[in-house]
Amino acid sequence: MPLRLDSAAPDFERRFAELLASKREASQEVGDTVAGIIADVRARGDEAVAELTNKFDKAGVTPDTLRFSEDEIASAAARVSAEVREALQTAHDRIKSHHERQKPKDDLYTDALGVTLGSRWTPIDAVGIYVPGGLASYPSSVLMNAVPAKVAGVERIAMVVPTPNGQLASAILCAAQIAGVTEIYRIGGAQAVAALAYGTASIARVDKIMGPGNAYVAAAKRQVFGQVGIDLIAGPSEVLVIADRSANPAWVAADLIAQAEHGGGAQSILVTTEEALADTVDAEVDRQLSLLPKQSIAREGWEEFGAIITVDTLETATILANRIASEHVELAVDDPQALMVGIRHAGAIFLGHHTPEAIGDYVGGSNHVLPTARSARFASGLGVLDFVKRTSILGCTPSSLSALAGAAVTIAEVEALDGHGRSISIRLNR
Repeated sequence: MPLRLDSAAPDFERRFAELLASKREASQEVGDTVAGIIADVRARGDEAVAELTNKFDKAGVTPDTLRFSEDEIASAAARVSAEVREALQTAHDRIKSHHERQKPKDDLYTDALGVTLGSRWTPIDAVGIYVPGGLASYPSSVLMNAVPAKVAGVERIAMVVPTPNGQLASAILCAAQIAGVTEIYRIGGAQAVAALAYGTASIARVDKIMGPGNAYVAAAKRQVFGQVGIDLIAGPSEVLVIADRSANPAWVAADLIAQAEHGGGAQSILVTTEEALADTVDAEVDRQLSLLPKQSIAREGWEEFGAIITVDTLETATILANRIASEHVELAVDDPQALMVGIRHAGAIFLGHHTPEAIGDYVGGSNHVLPTARSARFASGLGVLDFVKRTSILGCTPSSLSALAGAAVTIAEVEALDGHGRSISIRLNR
């Protein structure tokens, strides 16, 4: 059974704090194993990558077959039905259109003293995209990572995707083809992250690594950070649904199940002002779970990590939402835009009864790579800004340098950096 909480109960604060502190990530200690894998790849390159890939994925690769050929990509894409290709193309076009609006603009101006100031945005040269494989196949993840990179102007995109037993869903390669990704490797796990970060004979190193993966991938991204940039450490997926009396309990239940079926610690939480709705949704989740072809994963997630919280007002709901800082927040309420104003910490907000979180996973246009595990308190979802960097620009004229020199030299003296001060004052000597 999911956890049931009432904000009016005397023990609510203690039980809610326990909910926030609950650990849903994999508990297995993987750091030492990952460190060994990274060291092996750095020492032996492609040979280590191939051996480790065959050990973990039984993929049957050699150092010469790590990369998909152009013919393999084209052949796989051709096997995809017209319906699937059209759906992926629709998703691509909407994601591209939305992310085009995120492109930052250069700024260059001269202030009152005659100092030139500004910022210039330039794309990262090369990024690596990790696409999950194995138990699940997500062509949408290809698009969510590759499209913003293309919009940002990244010249080289290297994609890695595990192929357990040598198998890969054709839709993955079709999505890559649609997005314009041609450098694709049939590798996954920590060895793929290490290859992207440090490079091998056949895989050139990248500057930043994006995309979710299992506990080993997450640990590898942590360990290579600094050598390369990373987007974020993705944890189990999560949704928070805030509902009032206008909500349809069957729709709410379906959205809670949709998140729970991700498995791997995925969490679904309902916060509602209506006790009757809470009871109905609880029963409806159980009914709908019985209809799923593969209900075991979703049922386990709901019963182990699910929660239903009743509150006195929607204002209390927003307070709890900000403390939970969920990856996804659905506002199944009568006036979602009014409620949205009070929600500061969320990876993405979905407005109203006709905006299920799943539409954002695929074709809404917004990105589905979002902060998890309460990191929405300080992090944002993936976007164009993750694929560019800002360079500051500064230029002084003789007169503007003279006007600023006094304050600058004084601060240099306070910091006992005489060389700093002299590099300024020497320019004022006549």
